[in-house]
Amino acid sequence: MAETDETQVTQQVDGKQEARDARRAARLAKEITAFAKTHGGAEGQLAYLGQAGTRIVLVGEDGGWGDLVAPSHAVAESAAQQSGLTLHESFDGEFAAKVRTGRYEWTRMAGIQVGGPANRD
Repeated sequence: MAETDETQVTQQVDGKQEARDARRAARLAKEITAFAKTHGGAEGQLAYLGQAGTRIVLVGEDGGWGDLVAPSHAVAESAAQQSGLTLHESFDGEFAAKVRTGRYEWTRMAGIQVGGPANRD
């Protein structure tokens, strides 16, 4: 294959990946926006998961929390930016204090840590 043919193939593959990433970021942004609407607003933090991607940790103004996983840090950043999500550098201090856990979370933690109810789905 000639060098120009290889370059064209590489550009096509890169273009498809960029389009795929843009669609993923837009989809994640919609989910972030829906979460924020349900919980009176939201803030977040991005956590690297290695090859698995990046976790977008969400904390609502009402203390509700959740997470989403993006295939890459760039996609996660794009989704956060598109949704207007305020990002924190780390999950500590005032940001972490906003999280409200309920009986379900405590039961699952007890099941894992001190032999409480089985941790089954």
